[in-house]
Amino acid sequence: MARTIIFYEQYFIEFYKSLDDKVKEKVKYVLELIRQVERVPEKFLAPMTGCEGLFEIRVEYQSNIYRIFCCFDHGQLVVLFNAFQKKTPKTPKVEIERAMRLKNEYFQTRNDLK
Repeated sequence: MARTIIFYEQYFIEFYKSLDDKVKEKVKYVLELIRQVERVPEKFLAPMTGCEGLFEIRVEYQSNIYRIFCCFDHGQLVVLFNAFQKKTPKTPKVEIERAMRLKNEYFQTRNDLK
């Protein structure tokens, strides 16, 4: 039951390239968990309250917290959008708005291809 993970545009890739190697390893671990585990613990993947269909992937390394926004498409396809290092208890509104815009763009683009 492996999920497929894809990247919408280059937002996640650019973020990932900026991380140090230890953080990259942790991100890879969490993404692999999401790929393989049927019921991913909420510690690693949770729906965003009030944001229809938007989820956040949660990565913690030492005292740093990272978030990767994503959505599901056709059940087993996980689409990654923007990501950032979280420095405050609340997720910045600008990052949530960007993720929602990217999610809408993704589905619009996908529908245009049909």
